[in-house]
Amino acid sequence: MTAQHNDVDTTQEFLDSMPELKQGEKFQFACHPGVACFNACCSDLRMPLSPYDVLQLRQETGQGSEGFIKAFTRVETYPNTNFPILYMKMTDGPARTCPFVSQAGCQVYPHRSAACRTYPLGRATRVDNGELVEQYFIIAEQHCHGFSEEPVWTSAEWLQDQELIPYNHFGDRYTRLMARAIEKEMVLSQKQLTLCLLALYELDRFGDFIQGVNLFARLNVPEEEQQRILENEEARLSFGLDWVELVLFGDNERLQVVNP
Repeated sequence: MTAQHNDVDTTQEFLDSMPELKQGEKFQFACHPGVACFNACCSDLRMPLSPYDVLQLRQETGQGSEGFIKAFTRVETYPNTNFPILYMKMTDGPARTCPFVSQAGCQVYPHRSAACRTYPLGRATRVDNGELVEQYFIIAEQHCHGFSEEPVWTSAEWLQDQELIPYNHFGDRYTRLMARAIEKEMVLSQKQLTLCLLALYELDRFGDFIQGVNLFARLNVPEEEQQRILENEEARLSFGLDWVELVLFGDNERLQVVNP
């Protein structure tokens, strides 16, 4: 798998042009097949996929990581750090639709990505003095008729309804990793980039790697947790985030080397 540098990310600039939804403020929105613009937001997208997004979509499609990434994603890197970022590969043709959308709607709806769940809000995060700060924005696109539909939500209510808590949890942990790299002015080497792809996006192959190099023998991971990591890919992703931080920066609050 190869990765290429993407253009300068304009997401923050785009969000800054949208009206901010402050804590406690409400918005009105619903999306369903009866809305005139149904499916209009599922085309011509530059949709990022976090490691947790890829895990959920892979489980829905039943594919291995290599096959899924090759078929449905483009692998690029963040500017300045060279951390990997995956984007959904749109279909060929003038509409450039999401590969998982049909006339009846999303075919992978229970496992849809965080970007799809968050819409019509946008979420921006940054690390400030060690604390993660989040902001929400209303993505008021002209084609969208969902804003005339009930009910009314706060951002917290929308997050809960769309089951975004685990998506944001894992996404924020990845954000913290990149923030630490930026603080240290670290740019990943090709070897480090490959390591990140393996441990965070290729969790099936990472499980084989853990056993193949007897990784647990070098780390303070309790036996019960070792088994959970090998059997459960969500637990493996959590471990992978810890392990990547340990390898890149030499320390992690939950993981230590026992036989250096």
